[in-house]
Amino acid sequence: MHIIWTILIGLIAGVIAKFILPGNNPGGFILTSLLGIAGSVVATYLGHFVGWYQAGESAGFIGAVVGAIVLLGLYHLATKNS
Repeated sequence: MHIIWTILIGLIAGVIAKFILPGNNPGGFILTSLLGIAGSVVATYLGHFVGWYQAGESAGFIGAVVGAIVLLGLYHLATKNS
């Protein structure tokens, strides 16, 4: 159930990240959602590594949104010249 919760939070975080950091995103909703899920997972494991979360805890909603914004920003930088 932990993974499903992380994915659902990641989907919502990806959509919010797209509204906060708009730009030319050729992947559309699907890529933004996948980046949100990845941001949520990254925020969860980074939080475990740093000690913010205990084992079995996932990143909070704000952490997932911040992770999604960072990954979306990196995606925009990587595809800017393409």
